Amino acid sequence: MATSLVFRPELMLLGVSVTRRITVVVLLQLWTATFLHNAGWLKILTIAYFFGSFLNHNLFLAIHELSHNLAFSTPLYNRCLGIFANLPIGVPMSVTFQKYHLEHHRFQGVDGIDMDIPTLTEAHLVTNILAKSIWVVLQLFFYALRPLFIKPKPPGMWEFINLIVQLALDALVIYFSGWKSFAYLLLSTFVGGGMHPMAGHFISEHYVFNKEQETYSYYGPLNLMTWSVGYHNEHHDFPRIAGSKLHKLKAIAPEYYEGLDSYKSWSQVIYMYIADRTVGPFSRMKRKLATKTAKKTE
Repeated sequence: MATSLVFRPELMLLGVSVTRRITVVVLLQLWTATFLHNAGWLKILTIAYFFGSFLNHNLFLAIHELSHNLAFSTPLYNRCLGIFANLPIGVPMSVTFQKYHLEHHRFQGVDGIDMDIPTLTEAHLVTNILAKSIWVVLQLFFYALRPLFIKPKPPGMWEFINLIVQLALDALVIYFSGWKSFAYLLLSTFVGGGMHPMAGHFISEHYVFNKEQETYSYYGPLNLMTWSVGYHNEHHDFPRIAGSKLHKLKAIAPEYYEGLDSYKSWSQVIYMYIADRTVGPFSRMKRKLATKTAKKTE
C-alpha cells in the first residue's frame, strides 16, 4: 500500500521499541542455550518447557507482528527484524510464515488457501481424547508442514536469506557450545508449540465452540508475553493496528467486542478441546472462495 512508504515518526519509535524487546529475548535465549551446554538432558528439558518455551513462543509471535509490518513503515526493516527474531527458534520460518499468514487474513476459512484450516485427514483421524492429545502435542508440526503438502509455494530470495542466516547461527551454536545447546533451542520451540499454555492460542483463535462465532479473543495475562495476540477479533478487524494498541481499540468500541464469547485461560481452552467430544480439527468455519458462504464442516 502507498501509505506503507510514507515516513511516520511514530512508527519509527515503535520499531525501535520492538527491536529492543526482540533483542533482549534473542540474547537471553542464546545465552541460556550456551549456559546449558554441559547440562543433563532432564535439566535441559525442564528449562526448555518452563522457561525457553515462553521465550521462543514470544519470538514466534513477534514474527507474527512483523509479518503485518507493524514495527516499521518500511517492509524491508520488518522482514530483517523477523529473520533476527527467528534465530533462537532454530529453524527458518519467518519469511515463509508471512506468505501464508497474510492469505489467512485475506481468505479466512477458505479451504485450500487458508493454511490454518486442518486437512480432511486430520479431521478424520483426530476423533478421540487420545488422538486429540497427540495432535495438540504435535500441533506445531501440523501447523508448519500443512502448507508444504496442501499449497506449496516456490521459495524466493528472502527465504534463502532466511535459511542461510539461520543455518549460520545454528552452526555457530553447535561449534562453540555443542549439540546440547542447539537441542535446547529446538526443544524450546517444540514444547512451546504443543501441550503448553502459550500454544493455547492456536486453538482458541478460530476453533468453534459456539456455532454462531468464528473468531475468539483471549483477555488473560499471557497477552503481556505474546504481543497481545489474544485480542484476536480486534486483530482480524484491524490487522494494521499494532498488538500493543489493540486493548485501546476494545476500550473505545466495547459494543463490538464485549458481547462476544472470549477466554481468560489458554490452558482451559486446550482442556476443553481435548475433553469435548463434539470439538476437533473439524470444528472450523469454512467458506467457498466464490460465494464466501460460511458453513461448519462436517
